[in-house]
Amino acid sequence: MSASDKQAPPRTTRSRARRSIVIRRVDHVGDPVGLAFLESPETAGDSVLERIREYLGAKLKLVKAEVSHDEITVEIESRGWPEEGTRMASVARELYEKGARRSALAMYRDALELDPLNAEAMLRLGLALAEQEKFADALVALKHAREFGAGGIELLSAMGRCAAGMERSATAIAYYEEALKLEPRNFVVRRALSALGHKPATAPKQSSAVRSRRD
Repeated sequence: MSASDKQAPPRTTRSRARRSIVIRRVDHVGDPVGLAFLESPETAGDSVLERIREYLGAKLKLVKAEVSHDEITVEIESRGWPEEGTRMASVARELYEKGARRSALAMYRDALELDPLNAEAMLRLGLALAEQEKFADALVALKHAREFGAGGIELLSAMGRCAAGMERSATAIAYYEEALKLEPRNFVVRRALSALGHKPATAPKQSSAVRSRRD
């Protein structure tokens, strides 16, 4: 019996949820979903929907999609146990922080079986895979996490690291630059950009009021 089996919470009634997610063009350059952005409205339609269905997988049902220049807003329907998925993702994170990383990875995946739209489980799975330098798998998970609603400097920095590890420098720079918009003085991100031969914009200076409070 696996660690995930031992700690799996009892399931309540399975619920059905409908929500919208956003698929970004920058995340899908060169892949089948990214081709949807290149099609004209006259030729788009069933082919675009089929690409999106394949990308979402069997657990998420496509209801409708609206394609714009930089984003595809997708309405989807899923069935699962979101409360149980959230609890399992929380336990998985505790295990990971205690060093039981293999068990934690299994539990993150189990959490996503319970709740396919669990952004936290998807994010933590992606971050863990990035730490193991499984960059391709990590980037897939991080893209999904972003589409499900995750965000922040940790996500974008990890996406940049994965893209750089896959030798996709232009994509990595785009993610790091987006991260700097959130934290312009983030040293780790600025150093990563420099390592890619890209000079980051000058960070804004701290105001005298901020410096005086810290002093």
